[in-house]
Amino acid sequence: MRKPIKYLWRAFFIGMGLFILLVIGANFGLLGKMPSLEELENPSASLASEVIASDGTMMGKFYLEDRTNVEYKDISKNIVNALIAAEDERFYEHSGIDGRALARAIAKLGSDGGGSTITQQLALNLFRERAKNKFRRVFQKIQEWIIAVKLERNFTKDEIVALYLNTVEYSDNVFGIRNASKTFFQKEPSLVTVDEAALLIGMVNAPYAYNPRLFPPRAMQKRNAVINDMVRNNFVSAPEGEKLKSKPINLKYKKLDESAGLAPYFRDVLRDQMKKWAKENKKPNGESYNIYRDGLKIYTTINPRMQLYAEEAVSKHMSALQKNYWTLPWVKDNSIWKGHENILERGMKDSDRWKKMEAAGIDEAEIRKVFKTKTKMKVFAWNAKRETDTIMSPYDSVRYHKMIIQTGFMVMDPFTGEVKAWVGGVNFKNFKFDHVNMNTKRQVGSTFKPILYAYAVENGYTPETPLPSGPINLGGKMITGGGGPMAICLAFSKNPGAAYLMNQFGVKSVINFAQSTGIKSEMPPYPSIALGSADISVYEMLQSYTMFPTNGMSTQPIFITRIEDRNGNILQTYAPEQKVVMSEAAAYTMVKMMQGVVDIGTGRRLRGMGLTGEIAGKTGTTNGNTDTWFIGFNPQLLAGGWVGCDDPFLKMVGEGNRTALPIWGYFFEKVFNDKTLAISNQAKFVQPESMKMETFMDYENFADRYSNEPDAENPDAGNGTSSDYNDLQLTPDPTLGPESQISEEQKVLQEAKKQADKNPEQKKDQTKPTATDPKKDSTKKKWWPFRKKNN
Repeated sequence: MRKPIKYLWRAFFIGMGLFILLVIGANFGLLGKMPSLEELENPSASLASEVIASDGTMMGKFYLEDRTNVEYKDISKNIVNALIAAEDERFYEHSGIDGRALARAIAKLGSDGGGSTITQQLALNLFRERAKNKFRRVFQKIQEWIIAVKLERNFTKDEIVALYLNTVEYSDNVFGIRNASKTFFQKEPSLVTVDEAALLIGMVNAPYAYNPRLFPPRAMQKRNAVINDMVRNNFVSAPEGEKLKSKPINLKYKKLDESAGLAPYFRDVLRDQMKKWAKENKKPNGESYNIYRDGLKIYTTINPRMQLYAEEAVSKHMSALQKNYWTLPWVKDNSIWKGHENILERGMKDSDRWKKMEAAGIDEAEIRKVFKTKTKMKVFAWNAKRETDTIMSPYDSVRYHKMIIQTGFMVMDPFTGEVKAWVGGVNFKNFKFDHVNMNTKRQVGSTFKPILYAYAVENGYTPETPLPSGPINLGGKMITGGGGPMAICLAFSKNPGAAYLMNQFGVKSVINFAQSTGIKSEMPPYPSIALGSADISVYEMLQSYTMFPTNGMSTQPIFITRIEDRNGNILQTYAPEQKVVMSEAAAYTMVKMMQGVVDIGTGRRLRGMGLTGEIAGKTGTTNGNTDTWFIGFNPQLLAGGWVGCDDPFLKMVGEGNRTALPIWGYFFEKVFNDKTLAISNQAKFVQPESMKMETFMDYENFADRYSNEPDAENPDAGNGTSSDYNDLQLTPDPTLGPESQISEEQKVLQEAKKQADKNPEQKKDQTKPTATDPKKDSTKKKWWPFRKKNN
């Protein structure tokens, strides 16, 4: 053998040896970490975590890459055929590496397509990011080959196809075939047609370039190229292919983003809760869970129908309240801001516009000039889109949005603790701050009085116990106003009665009792908490009120029932937590007294809204109408909330019975009329066995002495005069729907339930007036809670 040939063979064998050593070294991680056998068998592609409502429908997702897995059997054969034809036509013949395709790619330097198989592309998607350096890319290719072969040994061909389709990126940053088919065609992947499949697979090569929403002609050209590949591989006949290529692209585009879906405020709070849970819980490999990558399924207690009814109630009332607010003279001329310009200054500097300009190096004088210059913009408005186009300076926009009245409204089952609805504000897109959760606290006003009264009843007081009128010294402040039997003082929210009870029991004892009922907020150790000076969240107040309808049991609210991993394994379940905080007799006595609030007292506006049945509750208003509340319940369901502005100096016109209570009324009107919810206005509060032998005397005439009280918490508390509240005339807009953007799946389910609920016998008169004069309400004499001893 001549020397040149000998050297050639020697170089060949040395090269082969080095290549084999390189492959072996790569397999053992010398070129970078290689996935273990366990990782190959359980590929960890990022999966969106799904939030699931109580009826099993999806409310939304938490994701970095919006991805949801689907099994091979649920993928249309059209999609599989399109993939094979366009990306790897010998897929079922090779074992991870296609020698012919590889040789072609090397010979033609990639001008006629690459040599990567579907399995190799899957390896890259699952375990690597494409190297930018060409030299590094060569070594990465070797790693891909090794991983591809291992994948072929551990998975069937069908499983590899499903894995690939579930992990690859499509246009508009959509990951996974299920999300892609639902985003672009609003259908499951099992229903995708040939031309739709070709369009989806065509996106894979270059998701942005072949985006059918942005570049329809280019996307159609790529779609038709895929159809040609399908014809060439005998998946589609030539005549059928020509027919399909002539079809226009017919998108039904709707992308679900994180702000869309049911109950956006709730999902934002849930996200924070789940992040905390993920840090505290470990996967089998010792790593913490990641809600954006691990494909968790989070089953919640939210009832979609109740959630939508709650959002509708908020929209209906708050839009009317805001419309009235804009007519106030001190709001129209902006004189309400006198002395509070520092708040606008802070709001201006906290805005995204200011921060972006500041980051761009623009000096402050120029930024301020921009903020005082009128420009085209979108601002929040009470309409179907929740926004409107206008011309306004950015400074005026800050002021405008700060004057939007906010609310927090929550609904729960007082027996199980399950949160059924959660509305944290008027519009999540424009106002992210949630007004329900534990961390958002406002002065609770007279909604605290039932807690104080409950402690009094537990310690021997009765509804007929007389409480003195003012003046009463409460921590150095003289509280004026009328007195009367304890039931009357609660019904009409008389402050002297609350001040007297606080002086009898002391601040420390009352705080200890309040905390035992579920209030975790730090309460100031001052007697003024009797009148509601403490800052407490809606969430805590509802937990505290659970003791009334449950006959003395405090129930911890829960909004998650269980958490599962991507494979359906249960990671954690949640059960209601209850404890006894007062006796059954005391709780039932309080219920009867709180019915008086609704039947003859400050909450009687509910009767004017046409609500019937046994209802109990309490209004609340702080000085100057800064914070307004109403929390109420029937024997089955508890709900309540707060209304006000985020900046406390922006005060309401009207008390809790005018500004907060109507939301409760509109919500329960819907709930009572929806028989699928099984919440009835015929339900009765359960009288304890220990009280069965007691009788309730009728003190109608005695109660009439107090029925002419002004429709206010107490005019002596600085809340205005009765004329202020009677002048608040609201006209609700019945056309405004809920804020949530619900899925097609939920729409279908809800429509089915509506059809099932069309029994004429279950229909209610829906033409009742939205409000009447409470003083003319014929139901006001039907309540009296005074108990008399049995003979």
